[in-house]
Amino acid sequence: MDTKNLDRLRDKFSETTDGDILDLLVDIIGKHVESMPPAAGLRFLFAMDACLYELQGRLSVAYGGGVHTKHRHTRYHDFFTARTNQGERVLDVGCGIGFLAYDLAEKSGANVYGIDLNPDNIAVAQARYQHPNVAYIVGDVLKVSFEDPFDVVILSNVLEHLEDRPVFLRRLVRAVQPKRILIRVPLFERDWRVPLKEELGMDYRLDPTHYTEYTLESFASEIQAAHLMLTRQEVRWGEIWAEAAPQ
Repeated sequence: MDTKNLDRLRDKFSETTDGDILDLLVDIIGKHVESMPPAAGLRFLFAMDACLYELQGRLSVAYGGGVHTKHRHTRYHDFFTARTNQGERVLDVGCGIGFLAYDLAEKSGANVYGIDLNPDNIAVAQARYQHPNVAYIVGDVLKVSFEDPFDVVILSNVLEHLEDRPVFLRRLVRAVQPKRILIRVPLFERDWRVPLKEELGMDYRLDPTHYTEYTLESFASEIQAAHLMLTRQEVRWGEIWAEAAPQ
């Protein structure tokens, strides 16, 4: 759409309510997809849904003051803080901006190391989520030398971003010698639309950087291949939450 047409559209929408705009868009889109074969119409709607999902995520971060509101709504930090103890050494791999690492130290009394490959994330973590019991590190967890082993390793929405996950897990266990690993990963079976998108040849992933999104069977298979033993597993919010221990 050229700039003039876009400006005219904005001027038109500025004179209407949000409800009127929504009704107009639904009417336009509905007529468009109903004129198409069902598969083509579904592909169009799913492509639009992906754009909206990305926009919703960005606005949710802005609405949350820089932190996605899913942290608050799903209360996923509680899974990790409830399973770490006072004085334990905890390694938060892929710690992002440090919100979870901070909570682990603040609520559990753990001594936490947060590590992330992205220096921008660590810069935000050091600025916003400093804590006496938290240290932040930029780097690859498999290439950093730690003086002592860890009691707990946190992998919160990390594994799906890696290609050779069982190999990574085996190397991680050898490197930091954790007593237990706490894991959170996305579930493929979160919604009936996911396999439909796959059937239509579309990207069904929540994030295009995901190498996988798990079924319960594929997760169990990878945990076994990593020589880990599941000691706890639950499914909430379309995700697998698990605790595993080296065999």
